[in-house]
Amino acid sequence: MASVALTSSCSLGFSRIKSRALPHRSGPSPVFPHPVLSKSSSSNPSFIKPLSLTPIISNNRIHKSHRKLTVKAAASTPTAVTPPPQQPWQGAALKPLMASIATGVILWFVPVPSGVSRNAWQLLSIFLATIVGIITQPLPLGAVALLGLGASVFTKTLTFSAAFSAFGDPIPWLIALAFFFARGFIKTGLGNRIAYQFVSLFGSSSLGLGYSLVFSEALLAPAIPSVSARAGGIFLPLVKSLCVACGSNTGDGTENKLGSWLMLTCFQTSAISSSMFLTAMAANPLSANLAFNTIKQQIGWTDWAKAAIVPGLVSLLLVPLILYVIYPPTVKSSPDAPKLAREKLEKMGPMSKNEIIMAGTLLLTVGLWIFGGMLNVDAVTAAILGLSVLLVTGVVTWKECLAESVAWDTLTWFAALIAMAGYLNKYGLISWFSGTVVKVVGGLGLSWQLSFGILVLLYFYSHYFFASGAAHIGAMFTAFLSVASALGTPPYLGALVLSFLSNLMGGITHYGIGSAPVFYGAGYVPLATWWGYGFLISVVNIIIWLGVGGIWWKAIGLW
Repeated sequence: MASVALTSSCSLGFSRIKSRALPHRSGPSPVFPHPVLSKSSSSNPSFIKPLSLTPIISNNRIHKSHRKLTVKAAASTPTAVTPPPQQPWQGAALKPLMASIATGVILWFVPVPSGVSRNAWQLLSIFLATIVGIITQPLPLGAVALLGLGASVFTKTLTFSAAFSAFGDPIPWLIALAFFFARGFIKTGLGNRIAYQFVSLFGSSSLGLGYSLVFSEALLAPAIPSVSARAGGIFLPLVKSLCVACGSNTGDGTENKLGSWLMLTCFQTSAISSSMFLTAMAANPLSANLAFNTIKQQIGWTDWAKAAIVPGLVSLLLVPLILYVIYPPTVKSSPDAPKLAREKLEKMGPMSKNEIIMAGTLLLTVGLWIFGGMLNVDAVTAAILGLSVLLVTGVVTWKECLAESVAWDTLTWFAALIAMAGYLNKYGLISWFSGTVVKVVGGLGLSWQLSFGILVLLYFYSHYFFASGAAHIGAMFTAFLSVASALGTPPYLGALVLSFLSNLMGGITHYGIGSAPVFYGAGYVPLATWWGYGFLISVVNIIIWLGVGGIWWKAIGLW
């Protein structure tokens, strides 16, 4: 009991504990402002006697009273309760979600036009609601697409096997496999090594530096199907470091030294390089798949590259030069760039074992993509073989593949769009739409060339309303190709041209293609300037691809 009392007294802050047996010290005693005082001290206001330890020890009743008062005092002390932080809403963005649902509901109850089946109209309403959701993104793209498939099954518009039929299609899997392949390409540092090598050779002037970045990006484009990955994972860090090395920074008035022109040039040419190869942009295989479903002609990797190589190279040569003239950097030479690139290469050292394996696998896979037709090896098989090499050698692990969320997300929404677009065609909606447009455009009495030109312009500049190339392709590609073919455009030529434009149109805004938010977000180019030059370069690209490209396509027999 004594030990308990002593502990309680110490906890109350007494600096001196006296026993009755100890002699009393002379001088005034300090005042201890504690609620437990003896009666004698309270009856004599002229002297406050310190509470001694002896009564607490010897008198059990007083000790209990002291403990009760201490507990009561502690209990009466208000305790500040900090409320737990409120968790942010992690569900769908409600306004975009309501816009998507409203689109589907309104169209669902619109009277079905003559010549269209009820199932086709219901699927169209679900499809357009899904497209609106993909544009506004209340949820990630894969989740939006899954909701669309769920709605089609719930309303009995599609059976489960029909809604999920495209998950057995090779095209979505090709893109997912290519993302896994790209993971190893970036992880090993081989992509950076190639970019630095180009800069060390051609980067002594601003224009040369721009061209070195442009063509190194174009060289990597067939191997990395994500323009976002190429822009954000490889080239934006390199471009920013080069700009800083040349004294061009954001926020201090030095943006125009080099950064503004270089960022805009790299962005515009990323859209061009994406249009040059079937595997250079994630949505390109979707275009090829929709083309096959519409005209029953397959666009192979070699066919795509052969048709795009001449207009693509002309664009890659002219666009940086045009921007250099109309939006010039104030720093015309960049002597530090080759030095910086060589320093980076020296720091990287010789090629690592993983880089060598990655380079060999890259050559093997791209070689099979090019010559697979002669060897009876399709693109998906080539990608599986390449990924297998990377997995077996440990360059890429399966855990890293599972963590590549963009690949699985892309697989989901690709498959969903392919399934819904395919059944819109099977239900006869595309043929009805084509017939309607043919009557309108065909009534103008124009040649197929002029009619196709009108369709091209409508297809291209409607991209202002799309934040996703895949959403645009899924919504409009099949219908416009069907109309163009009905008006006399050679079907294979029409499919290729619309496929190329599905990439080039991404350059008109700061959200129209995966590389746009990457380069715009660097902060070197004002929004109005970005849009203005985006429109101007779009005109240049259309002239090049339809003019120079048209001559080239005539020469190789496409029309």
